Amino acid sequence: MKITEIKVLPVDGDEKLKAYVTIKLDDCFVVRDMKVIKGTSGYFIAMPAKKMKDGTYRDLVHPLDKPTRQMLEDVVMDEFKKVQSEFEKGTPLSRAI
Repeated sequence: MKITEIKVLPVDGDEKLKAYVTIKLDDCFVVRDMKVIKGTSGYFIAMPAKKMKDGTYRDLVHPLDKPTRQMLEDVVMDEFKKVQSEFEKGTPLSRAI
């Protein structure tokens, strides 16, 4: 599995939510609404989730193993840092990788 495209949409004015992320896997599968969140110990990636009737959230998609999660987080965070830098200059971007 390879991430073939990433779109990072920075969020301005929110204390915790810093960006929405869409990724394309192998040019044939899309995952939308991932989030970059600023937590108490740094940034992390939140998977798309659905709110359940009891008020808890359940991930709609997620990696099944630690190496896949780490690869996904590394690639998304690298792109987030690049886009955040450009966003602060006034030009958000997305690109195929």
